[in-house]
Amino acid sequence: MRTMFASMAIPNYRIFFAGTLLANLGQWIARTAQAWLVLVILTDHNATALGWVTAINFLPVLLITPWAGALADRFPKRRIMVTAQLVLLIDAAILALLVLSGHAQLWMVFMFAGLDGIASSFYSPAMQSFVPELVPLSQLTNAIGLNSASFNGARILGPGLAGLLIAVFGVGWVMTINVGLYLLFIASLVLLNSEQLHPAPIATEKATVRDGVRYVRGRPDLVLLLFIGFMMGTFGFNFNISDAVMATQAFGKGSGEFGLLGSVMGVGAIIGALQAARRQPRLRYIELALVVFTISMTAATFAPKYGIFAALMAPVGWGAVTTTIVANSMVQTSVSPQMRGRVMSFWALVVMGGTPLIAPVVGWLGDAISPRATVGFGAVFLGLTFIAVTAVVMRNDRIRVHFDPSKKAPWLRMVRGRVTVDYDRHVR
Repeated sequence: MRTMFASMAIPNYRIFFAGTLLANLGQWIARTAQAWLVLVILTDHNATALGWVTAINFLPVLLITPWAGALADRFPKRRIMVTAQLVLLIDAAILALLVLSGHAQLWMVFMFAGLDGIASSFYSPAMQSFVPELVPLSQLTNAIGLNSASFNGARILGPGLAGLLIAVFGVGWVMTINVGLYLLFIASLVLLNSEQLHPAPIATEKATVRDGVRYVRGRPDLVLLLFIGFMMGTFGFNFNISDAVMATQAFGKGSGEFGLLGSVMGVGAIIGALQAARRQPRLRYIELALVVFTISMTAATFAPKYGIFAALMAPVGWGAVTTTIVANSMVQTSVSPQMRGRVMSFWALVVMGGTPLIAPVVGWLGDAISPRATVGFGAVFLGLTFIAVTAVVMRNDRIRVHFDPSKKAPWLRMVRGRVTVDYDRHVR
């Protein structure tokens, strides 16, 4: 337990963790409420419209995030984070008022989704590169894992709580809760003790995106990790669409059952996050998580009943979050501090940047083929990702994979020539 929660011994990190937990809770409540607003109130179960909301929200990531990362290497990251959160707070407050007054329209949801996407594009690389300023490098992996546990702990509570609150009070009041939680998170950022931070050196010369690209191109390990992040972010994290259409159309359920799917997924996700917080990141954990994700998503595609589908969301959440956390930790712990903002902006870009292109496709699949196609779509592409990653590692290192039942991860014991090499010692 001491290992799992080691970062909590640092006062600044405790404050940041508490504020982030509240912000994440508000985010999941708001996401669930927004999906219900679009799918049930503003349209007649139009999955394509919900896909476009997601696409518009993530589109600014493609255009802004790399330059936002360069900005994070040149200016105080906390200042960037507070400014971005203020914009998100204002957007949330206006949309909540529009819904409460009965004046909300679909184009307004599109507009605020775009504005939120712009603010998040600046916030994400600043936040990702700010975590190493809160804790020593030796505890960075632990802090990243706990951050994800916070996010997925909110995933457990948020959607289910939102579904119940929507049924009792309506969408508008649920969105109002998010406004208050934004205020609390901003206050937590302001309360951090500057003297106890470990700020990275500010880039002495102009930080450019081109320098960041050149840095990553010279690091094949980073290229592989960014590819994994891209595939998971683009094809694996479309649950706000697939869960919504599966709950309402495939199984004929209401807001409570829709919210419950996110909560069950959060149970598996938080287990994966806490496991990642207590161990060193290794590529073997990523490959295991990809296998679990692919098998669970495939089974969920053909689940005959809502209860079976909901239960499968737990291993799906474990696989998705474990893949993302381990890859993120490996990136953050291996980059130069002066480059961290730009590299993490590339991470944010690949994890979220494909969503504007894929979300409408996922929504279209739900309308044109069936709700189950929105789930199977992710299973196919993440299965191909596992095959591609394994092939790249084996080709580049001239290694073969052998099954050894004496090992905890037997499929990841490697043999090169006549010399046996443990995967976690050879590939880092």
